[in-house]
Amino acid sequence: MKYIIYARKSTEEDDRQVLSIEAQQVELKEFAAKEKLEIVASLCEAKTAKEPGRTVFGEMLDTLERGEAGGILAWHPDRLARNSVDGGRIIHMLDTGKLKDIKFPTMTFENTPQGKFMLSIAFSQSKYYVDNLSENVKRGIRQKLRRGEWPSLAPIGYINNPRTRNIQLDPEKAPLVRKAFELYVTGDHTLYSLRQALADIGLCSVSGKLLPVSGVQHLLQNPVYYGMMRVKGDLYSGCFEPIVRKDLFDEVQRVMAGRAKKQHKRKHEYPFIGFMHCASCGCAITAEKQKGHHYYRCTKKRGKCEEKKYLREESLLEEARRIVEQVSLPDSWAENMLRRLDTEKAEDKLQNRAAVQHLKVEKREIEKKLERLLDLRLEGVLDTAEYVAKKNPLASRKHEIEQKIKDAERGGNDWLELMREIILQSRDAKMLLSRGKPEEYPTFLRNVGSNFLLKGNALRWEPRRGWCAIANRASFSDWSGRLDS
Repeated sequence: MKYIIYARKSTEEDDRQVLSIEAQQVELKEFAAKEKLEIVASLCEAKTAKEPGRTVFGEMLDTLERGEAGGILAWHPDRLARNSVDGGRIIHMLDTGKLKDIKFPTMTFENTPQGKFMLSIAFSQSKYYVDNLSENVKRGIRQKLRRGEWPSLAPIGYINNPRTRNIQLDPEKAPLVRKAFELYVTGDHTLYSLRQALADIGLCSVSGKLLPVSGVQHLLQNPVYYGMMRVKGDLYSGCFEPIVRKDLFDEVQRVMAGRAKKQHKRKHEYPFIGFMHCASCGCAITAEKQKGHHYYRCTKKRGKCEEKKYLREESLLEEARRIVEQVSLPDSWAENMLRRLDTEKAEDKLQNRAAVQHLKVEKREIEKKLERLLDLRLEGVLDTAEYVAKKNPLASRKHEIEQKIKDAERGGNDWLELMREIILQSRDAKMLLSRGKPEEYPTFLRNVGSNFLLKGNALRWEPRRGWCAIANRASFSDWSGRLDS
């Protein structure tokens, strides 16, 4: 079989690449000689694989399409694809036989259903790495939160202080916010009546109108008012003066929860309400009971809708079962995947350990430089401006290294745990099918997918991250489409 060597690095500087193009080519040619592979072309490219559209990569696939070669030799799957489009094209070419084999010195690939499944996971890992780079941009914001500084526009009751880069009490509105908590905790107000009471004492929106009911609810549930900042579910202690005491805030939450419990309960329980929308108009799906059966339909709250049918719950349950079956893995596949993940985890642990040691060495060198700078400042060799100019970049780099050490020591393999959880859930999905309880399906479906749309008798959906490979496994040419019995 004829192979094409493909080497790639991104457009970053050479010293930031794990392995340069030249080094990749040397390693790949040595591997080819060792394995006695026939090489018909050696291609290289200095372009990121985050987005599709690489010229040389496309030419290589065109060569394979024409049958002028049958295999690819690359250093690692992430050299071939870091995006779902290119990764999907490679998997498709393996399915159709246009691409017969891929060789990697760093891992073993077999052109089997399980091999293609593991390759798709490797491509997903590469994409996950690229996506995770954006986390570095957000790290500065998280550090600001750790220092107790509010990161954006001040909430009502506070004003931004440009000098401290934090928030401080608004002398006019802070007392009104406190009054909002004091009024609601009495139990004499609903959210609707409270917003009118707040307007009467001067607490309105920026435009001078009544606060929306959702805005009043958000105000009463926002922990910033007792000194904590909630960002994407995480709480950070704030370095600013709170408006209310924590015990008052907690009592308000109890009053609000008590009101929620008093809401009217449905006469009948409909398990599939709350997570589907109409595919035609986007309205919510509702349900009603007729002649002893539950029927689901579009609410049509936006006017006319082309969906006229009422769908019986039994038919909707069959659609839910179809999705569960689609993401169910045979036990043999799941066990094999879990063993491979254990191997990957062990290898990642060794790599993280080596990375931590390297970072600690760099940290010690920076600490020595900082000590020398301080000595020079104390001896009068450096003035304050020179000292600060030299110290700040080193201190910033030290902090960056400390964060990297924490990330590595914490594990650094979040994607492995994510895939483990997904594989375990997909393996256990058959138990959900065997129990056949309709009320259990919505929770599982929300875990595996999103954007559930009802179109006629069909329930459309989109797999969540990590579930795409499992949901689309039927595209593998020799996958039987049946679960192990």
